[in-house]
Amino acid sequence: MTNNSLTKAKRAKVDEFYTQLEDIEAELKHYRGHFAGKTVLCNCDDPRMSNFFFYFVLHFHRLGLKKLITTCYKNQNPDLFSQNTSGQAVYLVYEGEDIGSPPNPNIAGLVHPLQGDGDFSSPECIAFLQEADIVVTNPPFSLFREYVALLIEYGKHFVIVGNTNAVTYKNCFELIRENKMWLGYNCLRWFYTPEGTLHEAARSYWYTNLDIQKRHEELTLYKKYSPEEYPHYDNYDAISVDKTADIPCDYDGAMGVPITYLDKHNPDQFEIIGATESEGKGFSAGLWDASSKVSQPVVNGERKYKRIFIRKRK
Repeated sequence: MTNNSLTKAKRAKVDEFYTQLEDIEAELKHYRGHFAGKTVLCNCDDPRMSNFFFYFVLHFHRLGLKKLITTCYKNQNPDLFSQNTSGQAVYLVYEGEDIGSPPNPNIAGLVHPLQGDGDFSSPECIAFLQEADIVVTNPPFSLFREYVALLIEYGKHFVIVGNTNAVTYKNCFELIRENKMWLGYNCLRWFYTPEGTLHEAARSYWYTNLDIQKRHEELTLYKKYSPEEYPHYDNYDAISVDKTADIPCDYDGAMGVPITYLDKHNPDQFEIIGATESEGKGFSAGLWDASSKVSQPVVNGERKYKRIFIRKRK
């Protein structure tokens, strides 16, 4: 990834959303047992305005954190919350000291300039990444593929925000299929814009590779299979299930379910086989009838929306 690509992404409106503190609190309360004695990195966060920074400072001692590190790309919006007027990339290292209430990183001289532009893949930021145990942030959506790949390359645990479409990105879907990444507890719809106002954006998920109770909750199934209610796809070797709640309890073959199923996925109950070829070549793991030349799932001549293919664990 080049600095040029990051600059373009930072200019894209889709990247200019900032997470609400209440959304951070609602999600991270489910991970409290993971943080004791750990160093947390927020590497897309200016500590002078980031709600991730405020959350971890406010809960630093209760979580039993060892250290908090934040880094940010050089500011593209100097009027953001009327606080940051510098184009300088900065970092902060916090180890539990008193910095006021509400927390003010400037009073303790904790904010320091980075030599480079703060790109999360720059050598400076990689050094912080190597030191960290858990990464928690809202990365630029347009760079989500690259961002996740970096976390996996360095073997890091993470809790991050991403667009719902990220589940169909090739590298992300493969991680989900292999049980190396999964969805967190909550969806997000409201974010702060660079102007400091709330904005309803496309629905987003929390993505993580920290084990949480949710992914071990068994989905209750009550419906019985019938070929009339669950027709076979015209172009995939699987039956069509339009709603997660309607997954039949007595069918052992491949089933096409909505992508929203991933929010309920229990890897002990179901295996993720693949996805429709419209999400990527080879995604369907051989279920697709290539002679149909139609990658979207089709039932009785009617095209359906993208699907995930699952099968019951035996």
